[in-house]
Amino acid sequence: MLKRTILLISLLCTIHSLSAQDLNYTVNLNDREGDTFKVSLEIDRKLSEENNIYQFAATAPGTYQIMDMGRFVQNFKALDKKGREIETKQLSTNQFQIVETKKVKKVKTITYEIAETWDTKVEENTIYKMCGSSIEDDHVLINGQTVFGYFSGMQAEPMSIQLQYPAEWKVGTALVPNEEGLYIADNYDHIVDSPILLGRLTKANTSLGGTNIDVYTYSKTDMIASDDLLGAMEEMLKAADDFVVEFPVDRYTFLFHFEDETWGAWEHSYSSEYIYAEQPWSPQMAASITSTAAHEFFHIITPLNIHSEIIEQFNFIEPTASEHLWMYEGVTEWASDLMQLRAGMIDLEQFFKELQQKLYVDARYDSTYSLSKLSLTSYTPEGQKQYGNIYMRGALVAGLLDIRLLELSNGERGLREVVNELSKKYGPDNAFPEADFFDIFVEMTYPEIAEFFDKYVKNANPLPIKEYYNKLGINYERLEKTGDMVPSLGYGLTVADGNIIIIEPSDSLATIGVKVNDILHKVNGNEVSLQNARMVLGTLSQQPVGYEYELTVLRGEEEINFASRIIAKEEVKEHIFTVNEKSASEAAKLRDAWMKNL
Repeated sequence: MLKRTILLISLLCTIHSLSAQDLNYTVNLNDREGDTFKVSLEIDRKLSEENNIYQFAATAPGTYQIMDMGRFVQNFKALDKKGREIETKQLSTNQFQIVETKKVKKVKTITYEIAETWDTKVEENTIYKMCGSSIEDDHVLINGQTVFGYFSGMQAEPMSIQLQYPAEWKVGTALVPNEEGLYIADNYDHIVDSPILLGRLTKANTSLGGTNIDVYTYSKTDMIASDDLLGAMEEMLKAADDFVVEFPVDRYTFLFHFEDETWGAWEHSYSSEYIYAEQPWSPQMAASITSTAAHEFFHIITPLNIHSEIIEQFNFIEPTASEHLWMYEGVTEWASDLMQLRAGMIDLEQFFKELQQKLYVDARYDSTYSLSKLSLTSYTPEGQKQYGNIYMRGALVAGLLDIRLLELSNGERGLREVVNELSKKYGPDNAFPEADFFDIFVEMTYPEIAEFFDKYVKNANPLPIKEYYNKLGINYERLEKTGDMVPSLGYGLTVADGNIIIIEPSDSLATIGVKVNDILHKVNGNEVSLQNARMVLGTLSQQPVGYEYELTVLRGEEEINFASRIIAKEEVKEHIFTVNEKSASEAAKLRDAWMKNL
């Protein structure tokens, strides 16, 4: 009996030691003065000499940009248990070092302030707003890497977070609080993977396939509520459930922020976050947000369940690019469109318009830049200039891969089926080997797929759009004049050196002073970037002839505003897809398989 009691006590002590948090953050959001986060970290155990550097993030997974969060830090201090300061020095942009290594063992508290990224001007490497942080009177946005850091050697240690905030605020996050109201993170990566939106929010909730789904929304003037958003997305969520067979997560949180600018979205394992300009709720806005949410939500498969060891063991100091960004983003974008088609949310005509848009944008990037090269250079200035094409060419290639797999399997097994097999083979806790993934994919499918990867992923051969869609009995034509007059921006656009460049301005625009090679900078005062151009310009192009808007361009160092309007222009269709009703029975049969989940 005594032996059993000792064993039980030992077991309980072990369980306690595994669940206890030795690193406990507090973020004071009641004090929002100076637009800085006031952060303290209490350490409930002795540190070792290898923990003598406190590290802030240089980047974060899924951003593919340099952040250097140490730029935003001030008043960094290390204190002993009596509150006496221990000397530190800033070793580099993102690293603060305990000067006397032996004194690391005496460190009990770290305190610092870190400025929000939204309203803090920097000279270079501006942080995308959906990946940043913001402090306002009625709400706060926290992306983990913009507020928290970690000690060297302790990236994998569990942590708790106490948020101090006004009693009337709501908190939206995928992090789960314990009985004491502390948010628990398994490790630093978990904090970064779990954005937090809190403040004057609305909330909506549903459950689908055993997965609890929360929607939290901040709307500056209360134009948009969480119920609106959930209602718009429910059909998409059901389509996603059918597409992936069953959700691999037990919970998911959507975080929406509506204020002054549209920037896009950022995916996470159990949540996604969206930054949009506030405007009256409309069917068009619902469709646009649902399309974006479909992409972000599918990331529960890639990269949550299918990822390489580079993603699993992320290096926040010197990130290593994964060659398989084509899958994380390209396959995800393809799936977000196809699952809506297969669920009847969009028809073939709408699906063809998505293909048209992707082909149009792809043609304006460097045609010699392969998906592999784009992936491997994604953290470099050169790669950033081409980065937006991962969503376009990446999705187009995924679509061709799907057709090829269906053809080789006689309509029995497409890319959706292979992705679901990969998800089960690996899952969130089992990474695939970075260098071997192409070979693994080929072994799971067909030898011919190796040639496909060589041509269209590893290299940048022209995409066989006409040939492949003809296999489905779908015709494709590059250009076609219709003779109809339609609304037009009155200028073409291309991408160069990371900027969106105006080409071929109409006579009316040339008359008021718009020139070739002007950089498109703002529309109606909202900045246009490679990240949000699709949303901003897509909304603008849907306006009627005569619609007036302010166009802002950059010409050298000069910012110039023009009173522009949507004009009528003869329609020249690009990238026209039509179903060949007289296609051979074999093609019709393959198209039928392509149109449904197998």
